[in-house]
Formats: sequence, structure tokens, C-alpha cells
Amino acid sequence: MIDYMQRGGPLMWLILLCSAVTVAVFAERLLYFHRASIDLGEFLQGLGNLVRSRNLTEARIECQSTSVPVTRVIHAALSRPHLSRSELREIVEEAGQLEVPRLERNLELLVAIAYVCPLIGLLGTVTGLIQAFVQLSASNGYATLADVSGGVYQSLLTTAASLAVAIPTVLAYCYLSARLNALMHEMERAGIEIINILTDTEPRSSIIEFDPLSQSAIEKR
Repeated sequence: MIDYMQRGGPLMWLILLCSAVTVAVFAERLLYFHRASIDLGEFLQGLGNLVRSRNLTEARIECQSTSVPVTRVIHAALSRPHLSRSELREIVEEAGQLEVPRLERNLELLVAIAYVCPLIGLLGTVTGLIQAFVQLSASNGYATLADVSGGVYQSLLTTAASLAVAIPTVLAYCYLSARLNALMHEMERAGIEIINILTDTEPRSSIIEFDPLSQSAIEKR
């Protein structure tokens, strides 16, 4: 490994740095997405029972104890349960927009590495070929294979290393993007579900209302 790095030239260290950044970003995002995932169906079922029984305080505490993007969107709606449906929809959308930058953090870095790494490899190829032609010109056109092999070997190493980093980076970005889309879909579903629960649930009145006709009949007796 060290021999390849030395033969590939200084650009190999830059490619190695890109690979280290890719691994770090992928591991950090994978762990974050794993922690941000919950069983949404079971959570909404339990939360719906609390809201229908008008235990809104307990429902908000449940969201705060499970602090993930989905529950934070739900908590935003539970904080203002008496608003209209359109106003609740705006609150849920705003809460979801605040969570999107947290979910997309560092993903642009993977895109940049996927684009830049092949260019670094191309630069290494060009510099290696330049080195080979310099050796060829220095020997007045009578250079042996050993004289030009160093530059050609360097160009091939940088090209192969850059592609070996760029291809997994693209795959990692596609996988993380799929996880991101799944979490965003869960936030949208959670927002719709909590709005339906809040707007379909009517507060129960503790005052018993009598029918005026039946009340007048009782008075006649």
C-alpha cells in the first residue's frame, strides 16, 4: 500500500484523503439515519390514543422523549392543537423544512468527492505522461522501457485509485439519498396523520344538555 502511494505521486495522498472523508461522512450519516428512524405506525397509534383522550400534555412529553425529526414535526402540531386545519398544515410544513438541512448535512460533500476524484485521477494521468515524455526527450528519443515506465505507472495508479474512490462514493450517496427520502416521506406522513387526528377529535364537554321538549314534559308532571 505504501509502495503504491509512493509510486503514484503526491496526488495519491489527496485521493486517500478523499476516501477517508467519504468513509467518515458515510458512517456519520448512516448512524444518524439509524437513530432518526422509528416505528412510525406504532408511535402514531399510541399518540392517537392520547390525543383522542385529550391527554395532550402527555402526548407532547412522549414526542420530546423520542426526539427525532418525525416526532419534532408532530410536536410542532401538538403545541397548537386548537388551530384550523390550514394553519396546522403550515406549522407542520415549516417544522419539516427546519429538519431537512439536518438530514441533508454533508451529503453535498459526497457529491463533490464523486466529481472531483476522477478529475484528480485525470490530472495524475496527465502528469505521469508528461513525466514519461520528459524522460523520453531527455534521452534524445532512445529511451528504454524502464525510462518511461515510471511515468506511465504513475498515471495508471492515479487513474485506478481515483475510480476506486469515486465509484463507492457514488453508491454511498445513492444509498444515503434513499434513506433521506424515506425519512422525509415519514415526516410528511406523520404531519398528515397528526393533523387528521387533531382536527377529527372534538373536545368532550362535561356539561350535560337536556332536550327542551323532554324538560318541559318533566315540569308538567
